[in-house]
Amino acid sequence: MKKQLYLILSLLIISCSSVDDDDIIDTDQNIDLFSTEARVVGYFPYYRFSLNDKIQYCKVTHLNIAFANPETDGTIVLPSNSGDLLKNVMNTARSQNSDIKIYISIAGGALSDQVSNTWKNFLSSPQDRPILIEKIVSYVLENGFDGVDVDLEWNHVTAGYSDFVIELRDALKAESKGITAAYPSETRYSLITQEALNALDFINLMVYDYTGPWNPSPGQHSSYDHAKQGINFWKNTVGINPSKLTLGVPFYGYDFQNSTTVKAFTYGSMVDSDVSNSEKDNVGNKYYNGRPTIANKVKLASQNLSGIMIWELGQDSFSEYSLLETIHKTYTDLDVETTGLCGN
Repeated sequence: MKKQLYLILSLLIISCSSVDDDDIIDTDQNIDLFSTEARVVGYFPYYRFSLNDKIQYCKVTHLNIAFANPETDGTIVLPSNSGDLLKNVMNTARSQNSDIKIYISIAGGALSDQVSNTWKNFLSSPQDRPILIEKIVSYVLENGFDGVDVDLEWNHVTAGYSDFVIELRDALKAESKGITAAYPSETRYSLITQEALNALDFINLMVYDYTGPWNPSPGQHSSYDHAKQGINFWKNTVGINPSKLTLGVPFYGYDFQNSTTVKAFTYGSMVDSDVSNSEKDNVGNKYYNGRPTIANKVKLASQNLSGIMIWELGQDSFSEYSLLETIHKTYTDLDVETTGLCGN
């Protein structure tokens, strides 16, 4: 999700987007709920599996395991030989939350040249796409997933993408499985057709990375205003029904160390250094989202669309200062049901 290969062009697209917030309800006004139910989608990458016992799955409606990719023959692989670890994560999640939906998220923002070419070759070929789709569906069935999240990004969205999404949807629906996708805050890729968008059960909006290592100028990469802009773009400009949109929030930030060096860090590390950092959005040139901003984004989402998405669960503070707990409590205080567990 966190786009380490983010293109400079994306910043130009974002900066040129027109924003009209007339149809975006702000939390300064009285709360007028879009719905009394909401999704909480949490990404959990394979390299965080060691934190499995720290994740409170009772506060998550959808768990996206990230990221699996195809080999040259289409075989789907989750890195680091993590089969047993994956099974442990899924068993733990379902033992805490029997209704949780667990998806395999495919691709990701940072792909090697080899993997990128494998995707490109499969997507562009009407003859080979069914091979890849069959392998994906088999992987879903063999591992007990509830669906697939498609996270091809930027230059990896190549010819045949929309046909792939539509054909994958058809194959998954035949097995009663779901399909979602992750898209940037204010960009609709030119190769995504309306039919492909319609094929998705819902869309996770990556409303973060407005700045970062590709743009070493200190500033917030995921502000409250950015959230309003992302909602406006997909809800009003693209015209997606808000029942199909979830607002992405970051559990990480960027440290603008100097004019050339920007490094990512976790929210949890900020709390570890000083618990008062949980109430802030920046410390010096370190920019992130603290609990008040996350709570306000939840309120914004509760008024305008159907849920919250998190990149990613392993970056939280596993303490009373948890951002996941902030999301859970804010929805609960608004009388919005997410999981119906852990006091919700």
